[in-house]
Amino acid sequence: MNMTDMIKKYPACAILRNIPDDILEDYAGAAYQGGIRLFEVAMNTEHAPRQINFLRTALPEDAIIGAGTVLTLKDCHEACTAGASFFLTPSVSEETLNYCRQLSIPIIPGVMTPSDAALSLKYGCRLLKLFPASCMPPNYIKSLKGPFPDTDYIAVGGVSPANLHDFLRQGYIGAGIGSSLFPQTYLTTKNWPAAAEYLTHFLSPLQSIQKTPS
Repeated sequence: MNMTDMIKKYPACAILRNIPDDILEDYAGAAYQGGIRLFEVAMNTEHAPRQINFLRTALPEDAIIGAGTVLTLKDCHEACTAGASFFLTPSVSEETLNYCRQLSIPIIPGVMTPSDAALSLKYGCRLLKLFPASCMPPNYIKSLKGPFPDTDYIAVGGVSPANLHDFLRQGYIGAGIGSSLFPQTYLTTKNWPAAAEYLTHFLSPLQSIQKTPS
């Protein structure tokens, strides 16, 4: 299954940025129990490569662990060595695009403009990340897909489990959710069953929402 198909099936990707090591397994486990199958460890997190490698064995086999905030060739190399299955970037960088093309690593570059989309397509990237998505008008994806009909988009920035369905209705096929993945009270109390139930409440209806004509 390629990344586009995977995101269409599981449209929420958990962005793990600065999650402390001592709660990482419980945090990711609650996300998995709540319906998340795609996990992105931000490379500007302390010990990010170690966390990527850990999650690859700590979570069930159908969990896909990738690297986010990939900015440099050093990030690329460290994420690849740690076993990241895919990369996400906040911007378009030809050196990272070229690195991934040479090693056949799936990469979802961060775009905002038509020029960004065109450059990504030059490297064969049709699945793109719009960042920051919450700053863009609701019809922006439809406008981008006019000249670039073969592209698909995930939303990152300002997305929460509660508003994810709004982004799907705008034409995104999925989204990355970071600090708003769980209510803070569940993290403070380490109530992981409640955190998983919270996600399930919002994620379970998404398949039907995606099939609903806009």
